[in-house]
Amino acid sequence: MSYAPHIAQNLNIQPRRVEAVLELLESGATIPFIARYRKEATGSLDEVQIADIQDLWKKFQELDKRREVILTSIEEQGKLTPELRAAILAAATMTELEDLYLPYRPKRKTRATMAIERGLEPLAKRIFAQRDRDVETLAAQFITAEVPTLEDALQGARDIIAEWVNEDKKARDRVRRHFEKGAIIASKVAKGKEADGAKYRDYFEWNEKLASCPSHRLLAMRRGEEEGFLRVGIAPDEEMAVSDLDRIYVSGHGGASEQVRLAVKDGYKRLLQPSIETEFRNTSKEKADLEAIRVFVDNLRQLLLSAPLGEKRVLGIDPGFRSGCKVVVLDAGGTFLKNTTIFPHEPQRQAFESQATIEDLVEKFQVDAISVGNGTAGRETIDFLRKIKFQRPVEIFQVNEAGASIYSASEVAREEFPKEDLTVRGAISIGRRLMDPLAELVKIDPKSIGVGQYQHDVNQTQLKESLDRTVESCVNAVGINLNTASKHLLTYVSGLGPGLAQNIVTFRVENGAFRRRADLKKVARLGDKAFEQCAGFLRIRGAENPLDNTAVHPERYALVEQMAKDLGCTVTDLIGDRSLRQKIDLQRYVKGDVGLPTLQDILKELEKPGLDPRGTAQSFEFGNVRSIEDLSPGMVLPGIVTNITNFGVFVDIGIKDSGLVHVSQLTDKFVKNPAEVVQLNQQVMVRVVEVDLQRKRVALSMRGV
Repeated sequence: MSYAPHIAQNLNIQPRRVEAVLELLESGATIPFIARYRKEATGSLDEVQIADIQDLWKKFQELDKRREVILTSIEEQGKLTPELRAAILAAATMTELEDLYLPYRPKRKTRATMAIERGLEPLAKRIFAQRDRDVETLAAQFITAEVPTLEDALQGARDIIAEWVNEDKKARDRVRRHFEKGAIIASKVAKGKEADGAKYRDYFEWNEKLASCPSHRLLAMRRGEEEGFLRVGIAPDEEMAVSDLDRIYVSGHGGASEQVRLAVKDGYKRLLQPSIETEFRNTSKEKADLEAIRVFVDNLRQLLLSAPLGEKRVLGIDPGFRSGCKVVVLDAGGTFLKNTTIFPHEPQRQAFESQATIEDLVEKFQVDAISVGNGTAGRETIDFLRKIKFQRPVEIFQVNEAGASIYSASEVAREEFPKEDLTVRGAISIGRRLMDPLAELVKIDPKSIGVGQYQHDVNQTQLKESLDRTVESCVNAVGINLNTASKHLLTYVSGLGPGLAQNIVTFRVENGAFRRRADLKKVARLGDKAFEQCAGFLRIRGAENPLDNTAVHPERYALVEQMAKDLGCTVTDLIGDRSLRQKIDLQRYVKGDVGLPTLQDILKELEKPGLDPRGTAQSFEFGNVRSIEDLSPGMVLPGIVTNITNFGVFVDIGIKDSGLVHVSQLTDKFVKNPAEVVQLNQQVMVRVVEVDLQRKRVALSMRGV
């Protein structure tokens, strides 16, 4: 079946655009490739829209698989009527599908099934019909050895009715509406856990409407529950829900009606409410996960696209006190040249010797910049370096070292530097992060980079898919130097992957640098499809064909050459001379699958061939504070945004613990999403509002600063 019409309706995108995306995805095209090079087919849909189409496509496929399983199961039971089949085929959601299947789902033993086994189903049917006023006389007919008393008979009948109500789609939909409109999420401290669970003190007695509970609060409560410190429940007003069900199932005022009323209340409390609560626990968790993942993805994208220093000679320093500062020298290509250790701080305090070592390395290797990790002793190391009067211009940077220790112990690091210990590998990572954050950070599990919000609490499969997609998007948005990129960076290039990435590196080692993009076809196992997908995202500096250092796809080289020919010049002339480019009449080249979107992209690329869209790294200097004890309310300090969450922004002001600018303190205007106001690594000015020495918390404000 075609999913395009359903996806188009859900996403409000033209069906033919959706159909084109699905055809491209089925043919093996990647999201970055489709967004960049197939704009005419998709109507210039962006990566987010294409990813939404892909996600919904997968959901509809899963729904249809489940539909087939359910139809087969009911058919094998001999209970599949034409009406039921039609209802199952028409079900548009997994919830609707499971509701239809519930009465036919193979059951474990329940109170209702045991009552049926004891022969009480006919009694339940008579009572449910509510035509009998004298239910005791009726129930007396069902007394047996297995059902010794009237109450046993009536209880068994009520158990059966309660299960019927629970399995009725009308009842489940009605209770769902009560959950949707008025469900309250409430948490309280687990008995005896007050002291151990102190970090969850805010939720010891907490309740609010589930619909308005923000992602970070719901995930915090769930984490507290999983750790055994909190008890969390979700429920609407019970009296209103039961009363609503009574209006559906209870008629009259006789004895049978009273039994049905009791059965409905029991069915709600024992079966319906817990079942729908589980459903809403899951859906609210999914919603919270999506929001937390969105925040993580936004932060990760900004971090990966941080401005690089570029090809400069760098000292990378992993700072420390007792164990010293690990220093490495990297050449302009990031190649590791030398390492040593200095001890400028307590307890050794070899400041003179450390300064001499740094000066010698800077002069000997003509170092352009120094990259210092922001961990323990980071601030003190920056202060030490700034006092040195170098004989050449040297910029000093502090970089976020989150995840450097994870990298240094990883298989990737062992493969890159098998002879170096963990501390040296960590310092290399810190140095390379300054030169090219993207190239270095792709080697680390994104969850370890330190820019998430409850990343360990969300759906891990969904998180990995989103993060991998984000890394792929960033890598392809920047464009990769084919002759210097590591295997790990190449892995994320459209159409490649670990195997082909390794084959490209092997080819480079055996044959030298690539001179033309076309040479990629000589790489083992890199066929036409992979070439189509990856070529436009790989750059060759100083290539024979200048288009090889642009985002112009090889499939459009002939078109650019025709433009140059029509102007009586070369492609090199076209790239170098703006006046020539202004003479190009794009309409003249519109034909077939080449429209204005592609032509405009080509023209933009000819204007800035090989330009890195990330800009250049800027150095930063903290204010004169080094610990939380140095702070006092009212102080105005420079800082760097290190993490963005829904509830606020964390800012490094030069002390061990980052301060928090609550969302209400970002600007004088209402802010729904902090990412609309600030970006990761942005340099900001903040005012200290409150200092909590006991909990090591600093409240900051950007309002009026």
